[in-house]
Amino acid sequence: MKILKILVTGVGAPGILGTLYSLKNNIDNRSVYIIGTDSKLEVVGKYVCDKFFRIPHSSLGDEYLGNMEKICHKEGIDIVIPQNTFELSLLSKRKKTFERKGTRILISDPRAIEISNNKYLLMGKCKEIGIPVGKFKIVNKFEDLKIFARKLGWPKKKIVIKPPISNGLRGVRIIDENFDSKKAFYLEKPTSLTTKMDDLYGVIGDSFPELIVTEFLSGIEYTVDVFRYNGQSIVIPRVRELIRSGITFTGNSIKHKKIIEYSHALSKNIGLEYCFGFQFKLDGRGCPKILESNPRVQGTMVLSTFSGANIIYLSVKALLGESFYLPKINWNTRLLRYWGGIAVYDEKQIGRL
Repeated sequence: MKILKILVTGVGAPGILGTLYSLKNNIDNRSVYIIGTDSKLEVVGKYVCDKFFRIPHSSLGDEYLGNMEKICHKEGIDIVIPQNTFELSLLSKRKKTFERKGTRILISDPRAIEISNNKYLLMGKCKEIGIPVGKFKIVNKFEDLKIFARKLGWPKKKIVIKPPISNGLRGVRIIDENFDSKKAFYLEKPTSLTTKMDDLYGVIGDSFPELIVTEFLSGIEYTVDVFRYNGQSIVIPRVRELIRSGITFTGNSIKHKKIIEYSHALSKNIGLEYCFGFQFKLDGRGCPKILESNPRVQGTMVLSTFSGANIIYLSVKALLGESFYLPKINWNTRLLRYWGGIAVYDEKQIGRL
């Protein structure tokens, strides 16, 4: 079996070591050579991948794509695995061009990416096919935001705002009029997630780029890892027990039947393929409601690998046209993440925590 050359983007992401682990520790004992890319120079992937290239940010469009094509041609890349939300649409639309030159991209078709990458379109799709979703509205004026917030029970109840397209916690805010900023100042680590309506107005003003206003869901949050290809699929929900800066630090793979059912149905309806994910949160009555989709490798997808379902490598096999089987999941496998680090001297890794 020849060495497989895989280009992984966004290798400055916190979950890069999990992605590399899943690719290197595969069921075929296949040798995998991994080239990492990122728009920033000093990222951990520069030192843990087999080779690294700095590339333009995906917001530069053709310049980004041109660089990607040159690297794939020069390095003889077999597969590209994108990890950055904002590059997905570009790569999905150009994947046939890459394929003609010998490189496959692990990504769904453009329409599936368009729906799943946009929280507003995704929530609308869920509502259309009967998957529970919180009350929501898209706004671009502060007056309309406050009107809908009152319909959701604000100021007595918390509400949430977020951009239709974003990743991590970028642009997400919980509006809570009972938020004690003085208490938070003395007792909590700095965070900008919770704020009050007047303070929000001071930031975004009377008009702004579109935001989604939704009800606040008070229950447990689940991230869901999904593999789907050619009519076969597997779904692994995992509880996010401890979250720091949007990253799961303590998680547990849990067999939640309703979330599994909803994820199968939503994946099929949208047309997503290979490995990707959803996020659900329980409301006060324990009903799971959709938060968002990540139509790409997720940051803690390695927990599914540890649970017996290496869906990242399974997706690679599917993309290559190789036969595969759906693995058995070892439910209640836990992951405890910790802060690690690497030491660098003269552009080389000399130590690792």
